[in-house]
Amino acid sequence: MEDEALAGIASGLYARPLEDFVAARTAAAKEAAGSDKDLGAAVRTLPKPSAAAWAVNMLALHQPGVLAELADLGGRMREAQSSLDAGALRELGRERRVLLAAAVETARAVAREQGRGISDAMAGDVEETLRALTADEGAAAAVRSGRLLKALSADGMNTVDLEGVVAVPSALPPAAIAPSPGPAATVSRKTRTTTAGTARARPDRPRLEAVRQAPRPASPPALEKAKAALAEAQAAEAEAARAARELQDQADQARTGIAELIQEAAELRARLKGVEERLERSRKVLAATTAEAKQAVRAADKAERTAMLAQERVLRLGNTRG
Repeated sequence: MEDEALAGIASGLYARPLEDFVAARTAAAKEAAGSDKDLGAAVRTLPKPSAAAWAVNMLALHQPGVLAELADLGGRMREAQSSLDAGALRELGRERRVLLAAAVETARAVAREQGRGISDAMAGDVEETLRALTADEGAAAAVRSGRLLKALSADGMNTVDLEGVVAVPSALPPAAIAPSPGPAATVSRKTRTTTAGTARARPDRPRLEAVRQAPRPASPPALEKAKAALAEAQAAEAEAARAARELQDQADQARTGIAELIQEAAELRARLKGVEERLERSRKVLAATTAEAKQAVRAADKAERTAMLAQERVLRLGNTRG
């Protein structure tokens, strides 16, 4: 019951803006201590999440469907790895790249809605955490809890290190698929039982373990995991080669387009030069014609004055004879 109460308080704290966490934790611890001193002490020990973990928690709170889609993809990838299905791994790897890119953009948008931006470095941590979600069922439970404390990472070979990555791990839901009983599982359950008993004996120091109390699926043999990793790497190599060919084709098309534009520019420059030469000739013709027109106007004015003088003389001579 104490774990449930602590998990409820923790979920509320990790849903708040990052800069408000410390003050909110202090207030929550004081309120809890009023009715349960042990619970208040446990609240005071809740760690502040990293910026990347906070962004993932916001994604879990406001866009849980994004994480559910990635978790479903992770399950399908693990099935493909178990069957060493290279074709399926190739398709699922492509799907994961698309989903991860979209999820990071969604995380950016959610963080902006909460009044905080995500740097490129933080976005890289968010993407790596979401990649770990697809690689490990325990990581998926931690990420989807909304109480993540720090970013996760996965190498594709080993299970994700969950030491100290989530608050109140004992409140996480049990694994969807439990491993078949075996010596390793028996020892693991015995160890967890001992740990849980120790935690109950010391309620004033609640453990924020990273590994949930439910047993985790047994890892496949190392050889099978290596083969699965090889198949996934080969699928990624084929996808990278295909992408490289597409980019090379685009580069060739761009070079061809540039050559055509250079040729077109040369032709346009030649046409422009011809037009400029014709324009210059037209300007010279205009200037010459304008000068001739002015001379013609002056000659016409002079001829008009001469005609008027001649007419006046004729009139005078006519009057003299009369």
